[in-house]
Amino acid sequence: MIPASAAAGSAPPPWGDARGNQGRILVVTGTGTGVGKTVVTAAVAALHPNRVAVLKPVQTGVAAGEPGDLADVVRLAAPDTVCELARYPEPLAPATAARRAGRPALDPGAAAAAARLLAATHDLVLVEGAGGLLVRFTDDGGTLADVAGGLDAPVLVVAAAGLGTLNATALTIEVLRARGLTCAGVVIGAWPAVPDLAACENLRDLPAVTGVPLLGALADGAGVTDRAEFARVACHGLGPPLGGRWQTPGP
Repeated sequence: MIPASAAAGSAPPPWGDARGNQGRILVVTGTGTGVGKTVVTAAVAALHPNRVAVLKPVQTGVAAGEPGDLADVVRLAAPDTVCELARYPEPLAPATAARRAGRPALDPGAAAAAARLLAATHDLVLVEGAGGLLVRFTDDGGTLADVAGGLDAPVLVVAAAGLGTLNATALTIEVLRARGLTCAGVVIGAWPAVPDLAACENLRDLPAVTGVPLLGALADGAGVTDRAEFARVACHGLGPPLGGRWQTPGP
């Protein structure tokens, strides 16, 4: 069971005004691949009351014409706008996939420019990365961290529930701090129906180890629900700063 509060709080959202834009931008990254970034992105979009855009700068492992991560976001949350800038067919890091496909890599500056353009006409822009924070977009080392830095935008970190997540999450947040970037908080992307001891303890240990708030824990399997059920799950799985009702359990 996911701990949830009885009523929504009034905590402020973990994003600020993007530099030079009318809207606000939140970058979503993960401690690795397969931790639930897309579902968390969809959940934040589903709970935001105003105009939302979701930007996926680069998608790998999906051929042209096949549904990618944004198709799941649309199915689950129906944001006002979705935008994908580049995709490559092999399931590799973007720079590697682009090189093997013989196509141009996506420059982080182009991704930041697209986010700023969306922010001019939307209240919130969610920028979902590929893999982890330092997965390379380009062979010369451009990453999602560079996108966030170019936007002066906070970064929401999606983490796994179980054993090993403390180290992976702490490393990601340490990199954010080293680069002068703001971590909005952490969300567990797939909370198991029957959590083990490590997962239960991680609910308490993640904030202590990382120094940032734990902002939610979405139920495993949330991404296969219909839109109405997903909105309910999102509300109970994300905390008040993200528009939901979830609260970190007490000691």
